[in-house]
Amino acid sequence: AAALVQIRAHSEEQKAAPPPPPETFGPYTKKGQESNGVLAMIDLLVKDLNKEMQEAEVSEKDEQADYETLMEDAGSKRAADAKSLTEKEGAKADTEEALETEKGKKAETSTELMGTVKYIMGLHGECDWLLKYFEARKEARSSEVDSLTNAKAVLSGA
Repeated sequence: AAALVQIRAHSEEQKAAPPPPPETFGPYTKKGQESNGVLAMIDLLVKDLNKEMQEAEVSEKDEQADYETLMEDAGSKRAADAKSLTEKEGAKADTEEALETEKGKKAETSTELMGTVKYIMGLHGECDWLLKYFEARKEARSSEVDSLTNAKAVLSGA
């Protein structure tokens, strides 16, 4: 059977001086200026954040005021539009009523015009007849006057 035996000679040779440790950061010192730079950056970030939050609050207040003004303007415009619409509907109703009245008047006037045109056509026909037979009637009349004159002369004994 094999036995495990420690041999001190082997272990002493290996315990000679170990190599020097690697070089590190150096002895411990307080990091005064280096940490001040980081703290200053954090303070600057906090100040920037506070400034941005104040700007956001002011901006939000301004935008809220603008929104309220816009809503008031929109409400007054809606009221004015509703009033205008009501007035225009009233004017439209009045105009439609006047249109119906005028249509009735037009129908009456058209009927009257047709009667007048018919009467004028009748007069025109009579005038045409009178102009056409004027010369013949004139001759007939003058011949009748001559006949009456001759008859009167005959009757008077001439």
